[in-house]
Amino acid sequence: MPNSKIIRTTPEAQGDSAWKPPAGTLGELVRLAWQRVARLESGAGAIDSEATVHLARPSLRHALTGAHVGVIAEIKRSSPSRGAINPGLDSARQARAYSDGGAVAISVLTEPSAFGGSDEDLGIVRSAVGVPLLRKDFHVSESQLVEARRLGASAALVIVRAIEPSRLRSLAQAARDVSLELVFEIRDEIELDRALGAGAEIIGVNNRNLETLEIDPHTVKRIVPLIPPECVAIAESGYSTRDQVVEAARAGADAVLVGSSVSASPDPAAAVGALADVPRRPRTR
Repeated sequence: MPNSKIIRTTPEAQGDSAWKPPAGTLGELVRLAWQRVARLESGAGAIDSEATVHLARPSLRHALTGAHVGVIAEIKRSSPSRGAINPGLDSARQARAYSDGGAVAISVLTEPSAFGGSDEDLGIVRSAVGVPLLRKDFHVSESQLVEARRLGASAALVIVRAIEPSRLRSLAQAARDVSLELVFEIRDEIELDRALGAGAEIIGVNNRNLETLEIDPHTVKRIVPLIPPECVAIAESGYSTRDQVVEAARAGADAVLVGSSVSASPDPAAAVGALADVPRRPRTR
């Protein structure tokens, strides 16, 4: 049976021994993330005590299971692949425009060095809109997940390629402990197995290789059909038109994450609205 016809139902711990730390752009961003973790953990006691302040934030998973492909619109000022996108972006105004345009959730890039984000952006967006918030950063430690919850995120992104396989479960448990949802980002079948083995319920499939920054638009088409239907599948990178969202829906994606195109748009509400009415096609076994 061809791989495209097989839906992963049980995790297969294949390839774990062959894992090596990421290289290229992803490797550098992970190195910088560990530096921020060292600073963060110097005040970890205070973070733990405040982690439950924002437990009422709405569920990302629930928001992505409606009748239409959910649009997660991203707050992004710059990126390693494009450089400056919208350096002067007002995060509150942008978030309100996304919500007005029909975004079911908002992704806030808090990584500072390459994406121009900040933790303050997450707090500002939290105060501006009521939709679920995804904290998009290079999460490599449990303390960052506790911090994400304290800042008011509904969910946080974990890039499977960036994490030693044996640590994925502990990160997942740390998130559950503070009622934080995780989006496990993957690019191939082995990473899908690792995510499922860690108990993933929301899986993002990234067309972009974060080590080389190359985009392969066939990645979502190949991997999303393999994701069990009880999981939520998000298509990432390379989506800026309605036709592209329709293609993601055909592959079985429940949602698309759009960043550069809507962040750069002079009319972000209209840019999101143009993507927001594509019928969802739930995957079946």
